[in-house]
Amino acid sequence: MKASFPTKETIMSHGVFDRNFSEFTVGDTIEVAQIVKEGNKERTQLFTGYVIGMHNHGISSTFTVRKFGANNIGVERIFPFYSPIIQDIKLIKQGRVRRAKLYYIRTRIGKSSRIKEKVLTRVQKEALAAKKARKAAAAQ
Repeated sequence: MKASFPTKETIMSHGVFDRNFSEFTVGDTIEVAQIVKEGNKERTQLFTGYVIGMHNHGISSTFTVRKFGANNIGVERIFPFYSPIIQDIKLIKQGRVRRAKLYYIRTRIGKSSRIKEKVLTRVQKEALAAKKARKAAAAQ
């Protein structure tokens, strides 16, 4: 029997295309460049912070970025991954975390709210570069 309305699978895959952003995970520090419209002008605004959560669910995939604003006030933004207002996502540094969601950081202040940086050896960096090269070659 043919469905007379869009199924969940077609809705979830509708509009999903490769955005060519840097790959990032929870705990990484990223810089999100988004388009801001003010009146009849457009400008690019950067939001730099660390990723505390990701929600991977097709077209409705989102990620939450937290940063410290003025007077050490925490500011969080939830960005839709496939939104056209996001121009670019740049990976600044990788974090070393052991959890999938870092919501506990909301309650931390000072040094305990920091995320340690993942340090890779030369062999690990070479293996990662080779993996990316194989992936790029397979895509072509």
